[in-house]
Amino acid sequence: MPARLTLRRPAVAVNAAIVVALAAGGFWAYRTLAGPGSTPAANAATRTVAVQRGTVTKTVTADGTVGSASTATAGFVTAGTVTSITVRVGQRVTKGQVLAKVDPAAAQRSLDAAEADLDAARDSLGRAEDAGESTDSAESAVTQAELAVDDAEAAVAGTVLKAPMAGTVTAVNGAVGSTSSGSGASQGGGNQSSAGTQSSSTSEGFVELQDLTKMQVTAAFPEADTTKIKERQAATVTWNALSGTSAAARVTAVDPSATTENNVVTYGVTLSLDKVPSGVRAGQTVSVAVTTGRAENALMVSSAAITTVGNRHSVTVVDGGTPQVRPVEIGLQGDSATQITSGLEAGERVVLRVTTPATSGAGTQGGFPAGGAGFPGGGPGGGNFGGGGGRGGR
Repeated sequence: MPARLTLRRPAVAVNAAIVVALAAGGFWAYRTLAGPGSTPAANAATRTVAVQRGTVTKTVTADGTVGSASTATAGFVTAGTVTSITVRVGQRVTKGQVLAKVDPAAAQRSLDAAEADLDAARDSLGRAEDAGESTDSAESAVTQAELAVDDAEAAVAGTVLKAPMAGTVTAVNGAVGSTSSGSGASQGGGNQSSAGTQSSSTSEGFVELQDLTKMQVTAAFPEADTTKIKERQAATVTWNALSGTSAAARVTAVDPSATTENNVVTYGVTLSLDKVPSGVRAGQTVSVAVTTGRAENALMVSSAAITTVGNRHSVTVVDGGTPQVRPVEIGLQGDSATQITSGLEAGERVVLRVTTPATSGAGTQGGFPAGGAGFPGGGPGGGNFGGGGGRGGR
């Protein structure tokens, strides 16, 4: 018997050593994977933030496009064959500068004929006056002839196309030898003026102009966001193609009617740029953020710290290490922070609501691990803020 007892003691010692080694290895593996500065997952839900004073802002965002704030189309008044084009795309022109011409021969013949008719009508009026006859018919004929001369002179002038505004040529919709329909006059100088003339077989003006020194942005906002947008609101425009480029802007117009596409209702919003950054071109895409609300020097806290039930709001304040739920009144709800109008003071610390993914054997309560980190409402074993975790969530 003594010999047997002597043989068992080494086995017990070996088994105990193995258990200790496994436990030490498990702890070492946990510390290695978690990192030296890590704490248990439950502690991640105990993060607090300070109540501060600052500016709370609320924005709505949409994608937009850059374009000229002033455009114009120039079209021939008189039909004819294009004989010369004196500008090219990308060229800057001044108001009144000649852009192109059509053959004036036919218009000049019409003017010559109209002037001859006017001379004849005036002669007839003179003879009637000399004879003491009624001059009503002769005076009417002179008036009609004068109107015909005016129209013919306009037709001759309409064979020369001039720039209605200063700007940059963005399109020339014709070529020498093509035929201008002469269906309209030049229009321009306004904001995004529509094409008012036709030339050749196109619906655009023969020459299109844009003032690239005055740029604006147009964006389509969802109908829910558009209700918050008003003229003169400040905005920030960020360029997608120009890294790090942004500019201040201001809302100048909101479309009164909606556009529906794929059952999505949007409203067009136009914004003027305070300053056009270098490298900006018409047609570039941008991101637009319109500031719809702003509260300066406001008492504020992260929106994630506020719990809302109905129209009541509360936060969990850490006072001396003990969390206390406190009702608060809020003002502007910004993008990331919320204005506090009563219930908190600057410097107080409040708990952020953090949702911890549920794991086997652990539940959650109110966005915090049930029984974890000692939040009130946890299961047995849960203590005060910062205390040890209990067995809540079973």
